[in-house]
Amino acid sequence: MTHPLPRTSPAAHAAIDKAQQVLENTFGYSRFRPGQAEVVASVLTGRDTLAVMPTGAGKSLCFQVPAIAADGLCLVISPLVALMEDQVQALTAAGARAAFINSSLSASQQGALLRQAQNGQFDLLYVAPERLADPRFVEFAAQTPPTLIAVDEAHCVSQWGQDFRPSFLEIAPFVQQLPKRPVLMALTATATQQVQRDIVRLLGLNNPFAMVTGFDRPNLHYAVEQLLPKQKVARILRYVQQRPSDSGIVYCQTVKEVDALTQTLQEAGVRATSYHAKLPSDVRSRNQQAFINDDAPVIVATVAFGMGIDKSNVRYVIHHNMPKSLEAYYQEAGRAGRDGEPSECLLLWCNNDIATSRSFIDNEGEALEGHAAEVQRQASRNRLNAMIGYCYTVDCLRGYLLRYFGEEAPEHCGNCGNCEGSFQKANLTEEARQLLRLVHFTRGRFGKEVLASVLRGKESDMVKRHRLDECRFFGSLPEASDRDLKQVVDILVNRNMLVVEEGTFPTIGLGPQFKAAGADDFQLFLKRPVKSAPPSKAPKRGTEAAGAAEGSEALFQQLRALRKKIADAEGKPPYIVFSDATLRQLCAHLPHTPEQFLEVPGVGPHKLQKYGRQFLEAIACFEKSEEPAAD
Repeated sequence: MTHPLPRTSPAAHAAIDKAQQVLENTFGYSRFRPGQAEVVASVLTGRDTLAVMPTGAGKSLCFQVPAIAADGLCLVISPLVALMEDQVQALTAAGARAAFINSSLSASQQGALLRQAQNGQFDLLYVAPERLADPRFVEFAAQTPPTLIAVDEAHCVSQWGQDFRPSFLEIAPFVQQLPKRPVLMALTATATQQVQRDIVRLLGLNNPFAMVTGFDRPNLHYAVEQLLPKQKVARILRYVQQRPSDSGIVYCQTVKEVDALTQTLQEAGVRATSYHAKLPSDVRSRNQQAFINDDAPVIVATVAFGMGIDKSNVRYVIHHNMPKSLEAYYQEAGRAGRDGEPSECLLLWCNNDIATSRSFIDNEGEALEGHAAEVQRQASRNRLNAMIGYCYTVDCLRGYLLRYFGEEAPEHCGNCGNCEGSFQKANLTEEARQLLRLVHFTRGRFGKEVLASVLRGKESDMVKRHRLDECRFFGSLPEASDRDLKQVVDILVNRNMLVVEEGTFPTIGLGPQFKAAGADDFQLFLKRPVKSAPPSKAPKRGTEAAGAAEGSEALFQQLRALRKKIADAEGKPPYIVFSDATLRQLCAHLPHTPEQFLEVPGVGPHKLQKYGRQFLEAIACFEKSEEPAAD
C-alpha cells in the first residue's frame, strides 16, 4: 500500500523538510526507509495514522522524527518497560530530549519528570497504558496536553491479536477527556486485516492514513525442523558452537527447559545466560544486560524476553518449541537482523509442542466470562492451527508467512529451508482421503489415536469396544505409521477439512472444506528429513556475498572491539554506539575525514563529535597495517 506525500500547504512542506533535517542531524540517515516518509508526513500534517511495518523497518523513527521536528510533547504509549528504557537511552545518545515514566522510578522521580515535561524540556515522554488511569497523570495531561500520541504495539488493543491487553482499551477514553485532541498514530509489526480494523475502531482513529509496508524481511532466512526433545538440544548446541562470535536468542516454552539448556551450553564453553520470570529480578536484569552488552552473546529465555529489546545485532533466533501463533513467531523471530544484516530464524518442534499449546488454550480466558472467553479461545485455536500448518508445509516458508498476513508472495523465495530442499516430500494424499472417509463414517466421535489404530488395523480396547475392527476401514492402511497419520490430521485441521472438538478427550470431525479432498488436484505432502543433512552454515553477509575482501571482516572485528570498549566505558550497549550495519558501512567506505565519516549511514553530527576521531584512527591504523611491505 503506497500513498503520495501529503504536501498540501507551504507549512506542511516546511514541516516535512524539517523532518528530513532531523533524520540527518539526529539519527544520521540521509533518506527514509520505504513507508517512513509517508507516515512522518501524515503525522506532521495533522492526520491520524496507522503504520503496520515489520520489525526492523524503522517504526520508532515514524513517531520520533515528527516528535522532534514539531512543537509540543509526544506521548508514547508502550506496554514494554524495557523498550521504553532502551529507546530513551538511544534517543539521548543521539542528542534528543526524551524520558520515560514507569514503575522503576520512585514517586518523587516521576513527579520531577512530569514537572520537566510541563516546562517543555522533553519532546517525547514514554508511559505504559496503565499509567493513563493514574489521577496525577490525568491531571498532568490536562494541563500539558500532548500534541501527538503514538501507540506502540497497537495490536494489543484487539482481542483477536496475540497479545491482548485490556489496559489498551482505556486509551480512547483518555484521549476523549483531553482539552484538545492530539494527532493519534498506531504502530505495530503484527496485525492481520481484522486486527487492523480493530485498532482503528478501538483507539478511535479518525479517518486515518494507513501505511502497510509489507511483512517481508528479505534479510531473514527461515528454517523449520521436526526433532525429538533430546535431538533439539544437540542441534542447538551444534548450531551455537558454529557461530561463536554471533549474538543470538534461544526461546524455550518452560522455565525448566531454559535452565537445562543454559546449563548444557555453559558446560560446553558457550558464553550463554538465561532469562525467565522465576529468576530474582536483579539476576534477570544482570543477565539481560550481559546479553545487550555482548558479554554473553547467547541468551536462553522464555518468550517474556525481548519484547522491549531494541538490540540490532542479533544474528539468529532459535525456537526450541513451536510458538502459539504465527503472530508470536513473526514477532519473536523478527528480533533477528533488525539492522538489515543477513540473519537466521530456526524453528525446532515436536508433536508434544502441539499438545502443550492446546492445553494452554483450554485454560485461556479465565479472566473473561461466557461467550467472551470462548471467543478468545477460538481465536487462539485458529492461530495455533495456522502455526501448525507452517511447521508442516512443504512450500516456501516465506510465502506461507506473507500469505497469512494477507500479502501476495512468491512460490519460491530461494532463502528458506524449504526452498533449499533440506527434506524429501512424501505423498500422503491417499492417507488423507482415507482419514476423511473414516471421520465421516464415525461421525466425529473419536480422536487421533483411535482413527490411526483403525486405519493401521491395530486392535486397541477402544477399537474393540466400539466394534470398529469390523468396519471396512479397519486395516486399510497397514503400512502407514501412527506418526504420519496423526500429522495428516493436523494438516487437514489447518486446511479446515477437519475440526478438533475440544474437551477432556478431543475428537475429530469433518470441517467445512472437507469436500475439497475429492478434487482431482488435491494433494497432501509430509516432510521426510534427509538422512545426511548438510551441516549448518553461518549466514552470508550482504557485503561479503558481493565479494568484499577478507580484510573487511578483519576490520569489522577490530571496529567491534573498539565499539565494545567505548560502550563499556560509557555504560551503554554497544549497538547504541553504532549498529553492526553502520560498522560494515565503515568497512566498505573507509572514511579518512570527518566529512566522509558523516556520510556513512547511521552517523549523525552528535556521534561524529563523540566517536569520530577514535574510529577514524582505527581505520587508518588498519589500512597502514594492511599495506604491503617495501621491497
